[in-house]
Amino acid sequence: MTWNKFLQPNLILNGSVLNLTPEIIQHYGLKGLVLDVDETLVPIRVGAASPELKDWVEQMRICTTLCLVSNNLSEARIGSIARSLNLPYYLGAAKPSRRKIRSALQAMDLPVHQVGMVGDRLFTDVLAGNRLGMFTILVEPIVHPDAALRSHPIRNFEVWFSEILGASIISQDTKIHKD
Repeated sequence: MTWNKFLQPNLILNGSVLNLTPEIIQHYGLKGLVLDVDETLVPIRVGAASPELKDWVEQMRICTTLCLVSNNLSEARIGSIARSLNLPYYLGAAKPSRRKIRSALQAMDLPVHQVGMVGDRLFTDVLAGNRLGMFTILVEPIVHPDAALRSHPIRNFEVWFSEILGASIISQDTKIHKD
């Protein structure tokens, strides 16, 4: 697999993870989702799930198995978020390492092609998911309102570099997928 294939998400959503719907999940035949935490589900400096996220999880739980896999090492923070959402979780994933994601997949007991990897980062979430043969979904980061005016230099660099390598990372109002 070439680098542009490793970095190319199967689906790019305009907006946050909250725009991912059961209809989209069913359209792609997904039975499970591995979810990144920091800036995918909650802003980096926030230690609790929002009411909107809790509602989203309850809506998604009806049609899919959910599991959190975070690079973050904070048991207090990630564990608290996971418990408030009543979801299993894995810490210190070191994505793009596949080890913790494999553990989540094993716990889900689903074929890898029926599980989506959802995250806001190309070089961690998308790369790890693609290396395992998962359906990868790139979402825009959820940021704390105080940080909303700041840029995301690492994410911006990842997008720029991925495009140089040939991946098409286009943010549009509609959802796109690779063939």
